[in-house]
Amino acid sequence: MSEPEFSARGVRIERWPRSLTRAGQVLIQDGRLALLTSYGRVIDSAPLRAVRAAKPWFAGRGSTVATVNGTRYRLTMGQGGARPDAAVLAGRFLEAVSRARRTNED
Repeated sequence: MSEPEFSARGVRIERWPRSLTRAGQVLIQDGRLALLTSYGRVIDSAPLRAVRAAKPWFAGRGSTVATVNGTRYRLTMGQGGARPDAAVLAGRFLEAVSRARRTNED
């Protein structure tokens, strides 16, 4: 297994209208995106070609929306203590998804 391209802990993962976890993990590794609970249980996982991620106008600071296998999730970075770099972390997530998708399409 290689090093993850992106990893974030303390992520609030919501599937409208309810929260699935307040301290989850988002992991991009080996061409796959995995959404995990705080206990490491997989909420959803998919190859990056089946994932769309964006920052819509309604998403707050540090939030993104990811569609995984047709299911929309709202990901709010930095929930564990409301880190000031949450917006930076969200930007890194979007960049990692974009970069990994480009790499896997080539």
